[in-house]
Amino acid sequence: MSQLEKQKTMRTITLEEHYATPAFLEGPGRQLKDAAHAAHAHPPEAWDIAQVIDQLSDLDGRRIADMDAAGIDVQVLSLTSPGLEQLDAAEAVALARDTNDRLAEAVRRHPSRLAGFAALPTAAPDTAADELERTVREHSFKGACINGHVRGRYLDDPFFWPILERAESLQVPLTLHPTFPPQAVISASYTGNFAPEVTRGLAMAAWGWHIETAIHVLRLILGGAFDRYPDLQLIIGHLGETLPFMLPRLDRGLPPQMTKLDRPISAYLRENVHYTFSGLNYTATFLDLLLEVGVDRIMFSADYPYSSMVEARTFLDQLPVSPADKMRIAHGNAERLLRL
Repeated sequence: MSQLEKQKTMRTITLEEHYATPAFLEGPGRQLKDAAHAAHAHPPEAWDIAQVIDQLSDLDGRRIADMDAAGIDVQVLSLTSPGLEQLDAAEAVALARDTNDRLAEAVRRHPSRLAGFAALPTAAPDTAADELERTVREHSFKGACINGHVRGRYLDDPFFWPILERAESLQVPLTLHPTFPPQAVISASYTGNFAPEVTRGLAMAAWGWHIETAIHVLRLILGGAFDRYPDLQLIIGHLGETLPFMLPRLDRGLPPQMTKLDRPISAYLRENVHYTFSGLNYTATFLDLLLEVGVDRIMFSADYPYSSMVEARTFLDQLPVSPADKMRIAHGNAERLLRL
Protein backbone atom coordinates (compact mmCIF):
# COMPACT_ATOMS: atom_id res chain seq x y z
CA MET A 1 0.00 0.00 0.00
CA SER A 2 1.39 3.42 -0.95
CA GLN A 3 1.84 6.24 1.58
CA LEU A 4 -1.04 8.16 -0.07
CA GLU A 5 -3.32 5.14 0.28
CA LYS A 6 -2.32 4.79 3.93
CA GLN A 7 -3.17 8.44 4.54
CA LYS A 8 -6.58 8.00 2.96
CA THR A 9 -7.34 4.97 5.13
CA MET A 10 -5.87 6.42 8.37
CA ARG A 11 -8.52 6.74 11.07
CA THR A 12 -9.15 10.32 12.17
CA ILE A 13 -10.70 11.48 15.45
CA THR A 14 -11.35 15.17 16.11
CA LEU A 15 -11.75 16.40 19.67
CA GLU A 16 -12.89 20.02 19.62
CA GLU A 17 -16.07 19.87 17.58
CA HIS A 18 -19.17 21.74 18.64
CA TYR A 19 -22.95 21.51 18.69
CA ALA A 20 -25.93 23.43 20.08
CA THR A 21 -29.43 22.51 21.22
CA PRO A 22 -32.66 24.52 20.83
CA ALA A 23 -32.78 25.22 24.57
CA PHE A 24 -29.18 26.44 24.55
CA LEU A 25 -29.89 28.79 21.65
CA GLU A 26 -32.83 30.23 23.58
CA GLY A 27 -30.63 30.67 26.67
CA PRO A 28 -26.87 31.19 26.92
CA GLY A 29 -26.50 30.90 23.15
CA ARG A 30 -29.15 33.53 22.43
CA GLN A 31 -26.55 35.93 21.09
CA LEU A 32 -25.60 33.40 18.42
CA LYS A 33 -29.24 32.90 17.44
CA ASP A 34 -29.91 36.64 17.27
CA ALA A 35 -26.86 37.08 15.05
CA ALA A 36 -28.15 34.32 12.78
CA HIS A 37 -31.54 36.02 12.41
CA ALA A 38 -29.78 39.27 11.58
CA ALA A 39 -27.73 37.43 8.98
CA HIS A 40 -30.84 36.13 7.24
CA ALA A 41 -32.29 39.64 7.24
CA HIS A 42 -29.15 41.36 5.93
CA PRO A 43 -27.17 39.05 3.65
CA PRO A 44 -24.39 38.67 2.75
CA GLU A 45 -22.53 40.66 5.44
CA ALA A 46 -23.08 38.19 8.28
CA TRP A 47 -24.28 35.14 6.37
CA ASP A 48 -21.59 32.91 7.83
CA ILE A 49 -23.10 33.01 11.34
CA ALA A 50 -26.41 31.70 9.99
CA GLN A 51 -24.58 28.78 8.41
CA VAL A 52 -22.70 28.16 11.65
CA ILE A 53 -25.98 27.96 13.58
CA ASP A 54 -27.31 25.42 11.08
CA GLN A 55 -24.15 23.34 11.37
CA LEU A 56 -24.12 23.51 15.18
CA SER A 57 -27.74 22.39 15.34
CA ASP A 58 -27.41 19.44 12.96
CA LEU A 59 -26.39 16.21 14.66
CA ASP A 60 -27.31 13.96 11.77
CA GLY A 61 -27.11 14.02 7.97
CA ARG A 62 -25.40 17.33 7.26
CA ARG A 63 -22.76 16.84 9.94
CA ILE A 64 -21.98 13.30 8.84
CA ALA A 65 -21.81 14.41 5.20
CA ASP A 66 -19.38 17.20 6.14
CA MET A 67 -17.25 14.66 7.98
CA ASP A 68 -17.27 12.29 5.04
CA ALA A 69 -16.26 15.06 2.63
CA ALA A 70 -13.29 15.99 4.82
CA GLY A 71 -12.14 12.47 5.66
CA ILE A 72 -13.07 12.67 9.35
CA ASP A 73 -14.17 9.38 10.95
CA VAL A 74 -15.19 10.46 14.48
CA GLN A 75 -16.14 13.75 16.12
CA VAL A 76 -16.08 14.08 19.90
CA LEU A 77 -18.70 16.77 20.49
CA SER A 78 -18.93 19.49 23.13
CA LEU A 79 -21.54 22.19 23.69
CA THR A 80 -20.42 25.37 21.97
CA SER A 81 -19.16 28.39 23.91
CA PRO A 82 -20.23 29.99 26.21
CA GLY A 83 -21.51 26.63 27.45
CA LEU A 84 -23.28 26.73 30.80
CA GLU A 85 -20.53 28.45 32.76
CA GLN A 86 -22.05 31.95 32.74
CA LEU A 87 -25.43 30.80 34.09
CA ASP A 88 -26.42 30.78 37.73
CA ALA A 89 -26.49 27.38 39.39
CA ALA A 90 -30.23 26.74 39.08
CA GLU A 91 -30.33 27.63 35.37
CA ALA A 92 -27.24 25.55 34.64
CA VAL A 93 -28.59 22.48 36.45
CA ALA A 94 -31.90 22.70 34.59
CA LEU A 95 -30.20 22.94 31.19
CA ALA A 96 -27.36 20.45 31.66
CA ARG A 97 -29.42 17.27 31.72
CA ASP A 98 -31.47 18.18 28.64
CA THR A 99 -28.32 19.17 26.76
CA ASN A 100 -26.48 15.96 27.58
CA ASP A 101 -29.46 13.73 26.86
CA ARG A 102 -29.90 15.31 23.42
CA LEU A 103 -26.26 14.67 22.63
CA ALA A 104 -26.55 11.11 23.93
CA GLU A 105 -29.45 10.49 21.52
CA ALA A 106 -27.32 11.66 18.61
CA VAL A 107 -24.43 9.43 19.68
CA ARG A 108 -26.82 6.47 19.83
CA ARG A 109 -27.98 7.25 16.29
CA HIS A 110 -24.39 7.42 15.03
CA PRO A 111 -22.30 5.34 17.45
CA SER A 112 -19.38 4.85 15.07
CA ARG A 113 -19.17 8.53 14.09
CA LEU A 114 -20.00 10.62 17.17
CA ALA A 115 -18.91 10.67 20.83
CA GLY A 116 -19.60 13.16 23.58
CA PHE A 117 -18.14 15.42 26.24
CA ALA A 118 -20.64 16.39 28.93
CA ALA A 119 -21.84 19.92 29.55
CA LEU A 120 -21.76 20.54 33.29
CA PRO A 121 -23.58 22.92 35.65
CA THR A 122 -20.18 24.04 36.89
CA ALA A 123 -21.66 26.64 39.25
CA ALA A 124 -23.07 23.72 41.31
CA PRO A 125 -19.96 21.53 41.68
CA ASP A 126 -21.47 18.57 43.52
CA THR A 127 -24.34 18.36 41.05
CA ALA A 128 -21.88 18.81 38.18
CA ALA A 129 -19.78 15.90 39.47
CA ASP A 130 -22.89 13.72 39.64
CA GLU A 131 -23.90 14.77 36.12
CA LEU A 132 -20.44 13.90 34.85
CA GLU A 133 -20.72 10.45 36.40
CA ARG A 134 -24.24 9.96 35.02
CA THR A 135 -23.19 10.79 31.48
CA VAL A 136 -20.10 8.59 31.65
CA ARG A 137 -21.93 5.59 33.11
CA GLU A 138 -25.27 5.89 31.27
CA HIS A 139 -24.18 7.42 27.97
CA SER A 140 -20.49 6.42 27.73
CA PHE A 141 -19.44 10.06 27.43
CA LYS A 142 -15.68 10.53 27.27
CA GLY A 143 -15.28 13.37 29.76
CA ALA A 144 -16.57 16.92 30.05
CA CYS A 145 -15.98 20.33 28.51
CA ILE A 146 -15.76 23.41 30.73
CA ASN A 147 -15.88 26.78 29.00
CA GLY A 148 -13.40 28.80 31.03
CA HIS A 149 -14.14 30.78 34.16
CA VAL A 150 -17.47 30.61 35.97
CA ARG A 151 -18.55 34.23 36.28
CA GLY A 152 -15.02 35.23 37.16
CA ARG A 153 -14.20 32.19 39.33
CA TYR A 154 -11.59 29.69 38.16
CA LEU A 155 -11.12 25.97 38.71
CA ASP A 156 -8.19 26.50 41.08
CA ASP A 157 -10.84 27.53 43.63
CA PRO A 158 -11.42 24.44 45.85
CA PHE A 159 -15.14 25.19 45.51
CA PHE A 160 -14.94 23.44 42.11
CA TRP A 161 -12.74 20.54 43.15
CA PRO A 162 -15.57 17.99 43.49
CA ILE A 163 -15.62 18.09 39.66
CA LEU A 164 -11.87 17.48 39.46
CA GLU A 165 -12.05 14.68 42.00
CA ARG A 166 -14.87 12.92 40.15
CA ALA A 167 -13.13 13.22 36.77
CA GLU A 168 -10.01 11.65 38.24
CA SER A 169 -11.95 8.83 39.86
CA LEU A 170 -13.83 8.12 36.61
CA GLN A 171 -10.56 8.30 34.66
CA VAL A 172 -11.97 10.77 32.14
CA PRO A 173 -10.40 14.08 31.05
CA LEU A 174 -11.75 17.58 31.32
CA THR A 175 -11.52 19.81 28.25
CA LEU A 176 -10.89 23.46 29.09
CA HIS A 177 -12.31 25.59 26.28
CA PRO A 178 -11.74 29.34 25.84
CA THR A 179 -14.28 31.94 26.84
CA PHE A 180 -14.34 35.72 27.06
CA PRO A 181 -12.09 37.17 29.76
CA PRO A 182 -14.01 38.77 32.64
CA GLN A 183 -15.34 42.21 31.76
CA ALA A 184 -12.90 43.94 34.13
CA VAL A 185 -10.02 42.33 32.23
CA ILE A 186 -11.48 43.36 28.87
CA SER A 187 -11.85 46.95 30.11
CA ALA A 188 -8.33 47.08 31.51
CA SER A 189 -6.37 45.16 28.88
CA TYR A 190 -8.33 44.98 25.64
CA THR A 191 -9.99 48.39 25.38
CA GLY A 192 -7.83 51.14 23.92
CA ASN A 193 -7.32 53.67 21.16
CA PHE A 194 -9.05 51.49 18.57
CA ALA A 195 -12.53 50.56 17.42
CA PRO A 196 -14.89 48.38 19.50
CA GLU A 197 -14.70 45.60 16.91
CA VAL A 198 -10.92 45.55 17.40
CA THR A 199 -11.43 45.23 21.16
CA ARG A 200 -13.76 42.31 20.54
CA GLY A 201 -11.34 40.56 18.20
CA LEU A 202 -8.37 41.17 20.50
CA ALA A 203 -10.28 39.82 23.51
CA MET A 204 -11.49 36.81 21.53
CA ALA A 205 -9.88 34.64 18.88
CA ALA A 206 -6.90 36.87 18.07
CA TRP A 207 -5.45 36.82 21.58
CA GLY A 208 -7.64 37.01 24.68
CA TRP A 209 -9.28 33.58 24.49
CA HIS A 210 -5.89 31.90 24.33
CA ILE A 211 -4.22 33.92 27.08
CA GLU A 212 -7.30 33.47 29.28
CA THR A 213 -7.12 29.69 28.87
CA ALA A 214 -3.35 29.62 29.44
CA ILE A 215 -3.77 31.57 32.68
CA HIS A 216 -6.55 29.21 33.75
CA VAL A 217 -4.27 26.19 33.24
CA LEU A 218 -1.47 27.86 35.20
CA ARG A 219 -3.86 28.72 38.02
CA LEU A 220 -4.88 25.07 38.23
CA ILE A 221 -1.24 24.01 38.42
CA LEU A 222 -0.14 26.71 40.87
CA GLY A 223 -3.23 26.16 43.02
CA GLY A 224 -2.16 22.57 43.63
CA ALA A 225 -5.00 20.87 41.77
CA PHE A 226 -2.72 18.34 40.10
CA ASP A 227 -0.83 17.63 43.31
CA ARG A 228 -4.13 16.82 44.97
CA TYR A 229 -5.44 14.91 41.91
CA PRO A 230 -2.24 13.65 40.24
CA ASP A 231 -4.02 11.41 37.73
CA LEU A 232 -6.38 14.14 36.50
CA GLN A 233 -5.98 14.82 32.77
CA LEU A 234 -6.79 18.10 31.02
CA ILE A 235 -7.25 18.81 27.30
CA ILE A 236 -6.65 22.25 25.84
CA GLY A 237 -6.78 23.36 22.22
CA HIS A 238 -5.16 25.78 19.79
CA LEU A 239 -1.77 24.03 19.91
CA GLY A 240 -1.39 24.79 23.59
CA GLU A 241 -2.92 28.26 24.00
CA THR A 242 0.61 29.85 23.93
CA LEU A 243 1.87 27.71 26.83
CA PRO A 244 4.47 25.61 24.93
CA PHE A 245 6.29 28.75 23.78
CA MET A 246 6.59 29.93 27.40
CA LEU A 247 7.24 26.54 29.01
CA PRO A 248 11.00 26.96 29.70
CA ARG A 249 10.41 30.50 30.96
CA LEU A 250 7.72 29.27 33.33
CA ASP A 251 10.13 26.76 34.86
CA ARG A 252 12.74 29.45 35.33
CA GLY A 253 10.38 32.08 36.77
CA LEU A 254 8.31 29.76 38.97
CA PRO A 255 10.67 27.10 40.39
CA PRO A 256 9.37 24.52 42.88
CA GLN A 257 11.16 26.22 45.78
CA MET A 258 8.90 29.20 45.13
CA THR A 259 5.65 27.44 44.22
CA LYS A 260 5.99 24.65 46.83
CA LEU A 261 4.58 22.26 44.23
CA ASP A 262 5.64 18.63 43.93
CA ARG A 263 7.03 19.12 40.41
CA PRO A 264 8.24 21.85 38.03
CA ILE A 265 5.58 23.63 35.95
CA SER A 266 6.80 21.84 32.83
CA ALA A 267 6.13 18.43 34.38
CA TYR A 268 2.44 19.19 34.80
CA LEU A 269 2.24 20.57 31.25
CA ARG A 270 3.86 17.38 29.94
CA GLU A 271 2.14 14.83 32.19
CA ASN A 272 -1.34 16.20 33.00
CA VAL A 273 -2.24 18.19 29.86
CA HIS A 274 -3.07 17.08 26.31
CA TYR A 275 -3.15 19.41 23.30
CA THR A 276 -5.24 19.65 20.12
CA PHE A 277 -5.06 21.72 16.93
CA SER A 278 -8.42 23.54 17.05
CA GLY A 279 -8.06 25.33 13.75
CA LEU A 280 -4.45 26.44 14.28
CA ASN A 281 -3.00 24.79 11.19
CA TYR A 282 0.44 26.38 11.54
CA THR A 283 3.51 24.21 11.08
CA ALA A 284 5.98 26.29 13.12
CA THR A 285 3.59 26.46 16.08
CA PHE A 286 2.95 22.73 15.84
CA LEU A 287 6.69 21.99 15.83
CA ASP A 288 7.20 24.06 18.98
CA LEU A 289 4.46 22.06 20.71
CA LEU A 290 5.93 18.79 19.48
CA LEU A 291 9.42 19.67 20.70
CA GLU A 292 8.19 20.81 24.12
CA VAL A 293 5.68 18.11 25.08
CA GLY A 294 6.22 15.17 22.72
CA VAL A 295 3.98 13.42 20.22
CA ASP A 296 2.03 11.36 22.76
CA ARG A 297 0.36 14.51 24.11
CA ILE A 298 -0.93 15.87 20.79
CA MET A 299 -4.33 15.06 19.27
CA PHE A 300 -6.15 16.05 16.12
CA SER A 301 -9.06 18.50 15.99
CA ALA A 302 -10.72 20.82 13.49
CA ASP A 303 -12.91 23.16 15.61
CA TYR A 304 -16.02 22.47 13.49
CA PRO A 305 -18.01 24.44 12.44
CA TYR A 306 -15.83 27.46 13.23
CA SER A 307 -12.90 26.15 11.17
CA SER A 308 -12.64 23.95 8.10
CA MET A 309 -12.39 20.20 8.54
CA VAL A 310 -10.95 19.94 5.05
CA GLU A 311 -8.13 22.35 5.93
CA ALA A 312 -7.49 20.52 9.20
CA ARG A 313 -7.26 17.16 7.45
CA THR A 314 -4.92 18.59 4.81
CA PHE A 315 -2.71 20.01 7.56
CA LEU A 316 -2.66 16.64 9.34
CA ASP A 317 -1.67 14.82 6.16
CA GLN A 318 1.20 17.25 5.55
CA LEU A 319 2.68 17.25 9.07
CA PRO A 320 6.47 16.81 9.01
CA VAL A 321 6.43 13.74 11.28
CA SER A 322 6.86 10.02 10.78
CA PRO A 323 3.88 7.89 9.65
CA ALA A 324 3.75 6.28 13.11
CA ASP A 325 3.65 9.66 14.85
CA LYS A 326 1.01 10.90 12.44
CA MET A 327 -1.21 7.95 13.37
CA ARG A 328 -0.73 8.71 17.07
CA ILE A 329 -1.90 12.27 16.46
CA ALA A 330 -4.73 11.30 14.10
CA HIS A 331 -6.31 8.67 16.31
CA GLY A 332 -3.99 6.67 18.57
CA ASN A 333 -3.60 9.18 21.39
CA ALA A 334 -7.34 9.90 21.48
CA GLU A 335 -8.16 6.20 21.49
CA ARG A 336 -5.90 5.68 24.47
CA LEU A 337 -7.04 8.72 26.47
CA LEU A 338 -10.76 8.40 25.74
CA ARG A 339 -10.93 4.62 25.37
CA LEU A 340 -12.49 5.00 21.93
